[in-house]
Amino acid sequence: MALCNFNPILVRFPLQGSSKSQEFSSCLKAKRFGLCIRTKFSETQAGEVKGSYGAIVKRKKVKKVGKNEHHLWKKNDSAGSGQKALNLVRMLSGLPNEKEAVYGALNKWVAWEVEFPIVAAAKALQILRKRSQWHRVIQVAKWMLSKGQGATMGTYDTLLLAFDMEERADEAESLWNMILHTHTRSIPRRLFARMIALYAHHDLQHKVIEVFADMEELKVRPDEDTARRVARAFRELGQEEKQELILRRYLSEYKYIYFNGERVRVKRYSSDEEG
Repeated sequence: MALCNFNPILVRFPLQGSSKSQEFSSCLKAKRFGLCIRTKFSETQAGEVKGSYGAIVKRKKVKKVGKNEHHLWKKNDSAGSGQKALNLVRMLSGLPNEKEAVYGALNKWVAWEVEFPIVAAAKALQILRKRSQWHRVIQVAKWMLSKGQGATMGTYDTLLLAFDMEERADEAESLWNMILHTHTRSIPRRLFARMIALYAHHDLQHKVIEVFADMEELKVRPDEDTARRVARAFRELGQEEKQELILRRYLSEYKYIYFNGERVRVKRYSSDEEG
């Protein structure tokens, strides 16, 4: 029951056990006080509301404006990283080789960045590598590492190669010792191969054997080029027996296995080389 405006439609209240005169009196009282019965409305799935007299009232749908969702895994927009990397390479090309000048320019390059432009810096490093600008590669890679950025196996590999090309074996050895101490169980085979190649280029055969010993201790199988360098190092150090052992173990077309207690020679496949 609710108060509403006067309704000309006569509302009848049938009362159980009442006479017609009582029903008529109830109707007059309802008419006098302007009382009417508001029927309940039933909602339909179409968003319409039906009244007691069949009239249809359309409910206006209100679109709620939600907040923009933020996902932690949303990828940052790096569409302009290539151009930013090229701009950095052009900027570095006009600078002298002094560390202060290069580091100052690199610091200005990131001064107004909200986040460190690691993608652009990595691309710039690859451009310098392709152009064989090894001195610049060393400067940029060292600067990145000093900022706590780019400490990846790819950066280490590029930096070791640059040290090799610039004949800076001592710095390469310092970096290698840091890598070996920090990432002992996660050093990939290519990084071992890079370090062995560096020592072989500089005729440091005893260093080649040291790195190879670390490989065997960590159960990292050398590739064919690395195995040849190790065998050559043993030969030049006068250890022919170990040279033959390396050639037989890693470069022989066949390998020996034990089957039912007997030593059997089987052909070595490419999957065996991966170990």
